[in-house]
Amino acid sequence: MRVRGKPWWIFLAGNLTGALVAVSLFVAGPLAGPPELEPGELVILSGQDDSTGGQRQRLINLWNDSHPRNRARIVTVPQAADGQWFEMANRAEDGDTDIFNLDVAWTAYFADPPSGRRLIRPIDEELLAERPDDAFMAKPLQTCRYADRLWALPFNTDAGLLYHRTDQGLKPPFTWDAIAGAAGREGFGASYTAQLAAYEGLTVNVLEAVWAAGGRLDVAGDGRVTLDLDRWDEAVRRLTPRRGAGPHVVLPESTSFDETGSRSAFQDGRVLFMRNWPVAYRTMLAGDQPPAGGVAGDRVQSGRRPVPFAVAKLPGPSVLGGQNLAISERTTKPRAAQALIEFLTNQRSQEMLFDPGGFAATRAAVYENETIKQKYPYAPLLREAVETARLRPMSPHYVAFSQRLHQRVSEVLSGRQPRLPRDLADQLTLALQGR
Repeated sequence: MRVRGKPWWIFLAGNLTGALVAVSLFVAGPLAGPPELEPGELVILSGQDDSTGGQRQRLINLWNDSHPRNRARIVTVPQAADGQWFEMANRAEDGDTDIFNLDVAWTAYFADPPSGRRLIRPIDEELLAERPDDAFMAKPLQTCRYADRLWALPFNTDAGLLYHRTDQGLKPPFTWDAIAGAAGREGFGASYTAQLAAYEGLTVNVLEAVWAAGGRLDVAGDGRVTLDLDRWDEAVRRLTPRRGAGPHVVLPESTSFDETGSRSAFQDGRVLFMRNWPVAYRTMLAGDQPPAGGVAGDRVQSGRRPVPFAVAKLPGPSVLGGQNLAISERTTKPRAAQALIEFLTNQRSQEMLFDPGGFAATRAAVYENETIKQKYPYAPLLREAVETARLRPMSPHYVAFSQRLHQRVSEVLSGRQPRLPRDLADQLTLALQGR
């Protein structure tokens, strides 16, 4: 008998090994680990762990308890997405990294960099305990594929949510007109804040605003970009802070905000609405449990005035965010690295990343868990946001595309330019074509 191309005895051994590992993790303590894994330390290069309680490190600790021959450690690179990409791309050549925790938009670059020498190796699907299409949600898994190959497994996913005050009579669903109509309320500096500094966060926010305005971004196989510039102009106008006196829809300081800055403005009571990622929900609760039966947060970080809030859908589709775990092309321990990736993305690990970590899970089964749904009533909303989210262009030149885009948008938000350039589609095409 053969199971998915493997002899029955390998299948049985694999299942027995998996069972022993599971027991060791949650019952029996350390275990030497499967002997077929190459021995040696495993290094994961990753951005900062923003989960509540450092859940990523807790997962690494569990792995280390059961795999003393393959202890793992996380090496952290700069928090901002642009800085992470630059440092990871540089370190990929030195051979000191075994696993990359990549932004979902970077898969194509690391699989097929302009230099021609790939930085990650494909996942060996014959060695996987589960079929990826059965285990993971479709959209997160789609970001792991490029050129008909699987290059990573989804670690955590992300979709933008609209945070709003629950003490101001505001009721979802919210359109951009509703957000604008709430401007001018006494005691608030503006209606809305988001991540509008000139970095990847601005690319995400402008794409979401374009889709909410009914606009489009079409990318052909050769990198040629087609867009409806009138809709893009409308979207950027919505994100542009008002200059001068009068009620502000967008908080003027938002043009310098990343995720943390916008969250602070919301927590400080300066705005009614905030676009942010799901992890902000748990961060604002500061480790406190959500109230029974409700989504609103009663308490926030120590030293801040409590801000009651809830989450709703954005006015349009979200950009799909998240991170994927990929094996370095330079590693000398590919089987061990893949085993660690499988552990970090398995069902139990995904549950821990979501509860209590706050990261959006990449497996639908987490959102179907009755305990999860009772404890976190916003879980079905988050699942819907992930399932309806849209992907950024899958291209080895995506980073250049994003930089070109957020630079042009930032010029309008800051007032340096009155509108987007009329040749924006051509500029973005050149970026995606590596020119």
